[in-house]
Amino acid sequence: MSNAAPIGIFDSGIGGLSVLRHVRTLLPNEELLYFADSGFAPYGEKPESVIVERALGIAAFLLRFNIKAMVVACNTATAAAIAALRERYPDLQVVGVEPGLKPAAALTRSGVVGVLATAGTLASDKFQKLQQQTSAATGVTFIAQACNGLADQIEKGELQSRDTAALVQRYVAPLLAQKADTLVLGCTHYPFVEPLITNVAESVGGSVQLVDTGEPVARQLERLLNQHGLLRADTPPQGTLSAYTTGSRTALVTAFRVLLDLNPPVDEVVGQMD
Repeated sequence: MSNAAPIGIFDSGIGGLSVLRHVRTLLPNEELLYFADSGFAPYGEKPESVIVERALGIAAFLLRFNIKAMVVACNTATAAAIAALRERYPDLQVVGVEPGLKPAAALTRSGVVGVLATAGTLASDKFQKLQQQTSAATGVTFIAQACNGLADQIEKGELQSRDTAALVQRYVAPLLAQKADTLVLGCTHYPFVEPLITNVAESVGGSVQLVDTGEPVARQLERLLNQHGLLRADTPPQGTLSAYTTGSRTALVTAFRVLLDLNPPVDEVVGQMD
């Protein structure tokens, strides 16, 4: 496999852009392909078997571009499908995301950590085992909060709307009332509403530490590429970026511009997932 090959990054929608920004910062020479499955979002309330099938289909699409690595920039898809992806494509470097319980346990002073995630992530065996192991090892209490509808609001670009703020208030305030001083952002969409989360904390007279796993994911990708001799070194100063979506091209173009101040070429994927 060539070290000049691209890296594929996919999410159920625009949430993975919060991971993409860290990958671009850490690995500026790499060619990146971003896939937003917005036409099939949200993943959080779909059966695990459906998500596995979808993830395998997206991987097959990205492999048409001879990618050397793939980042599953979606907590729900990682929990449901990363084992199947690694089994199907054993020669491909596959990096997933998971809620940052361990770093949160190291940060908390109250000993209580809130976990904001989709229902699918919280119900997965992968998350349940991680929570039990981390709690047993650290003595920290984790309070899981399913945030139904929040990723959907972010996907629609409603980062500051009254409805989005109301959802954040509904999900965050009870965690703070239970003495959580650290919140894990267990969905890659949620970093884009960090200001709303901070506002809720300030409204009750406190502050909260937020744990976002985008940067650790980028570092893990870099380690794997370096380990396998796949880092791209002989390129111009900035690698290229292109994107694909099963939803609206205009919506993804807007998300790139508003969230990352980028304007990559974006193509709609229609009838190419089978």
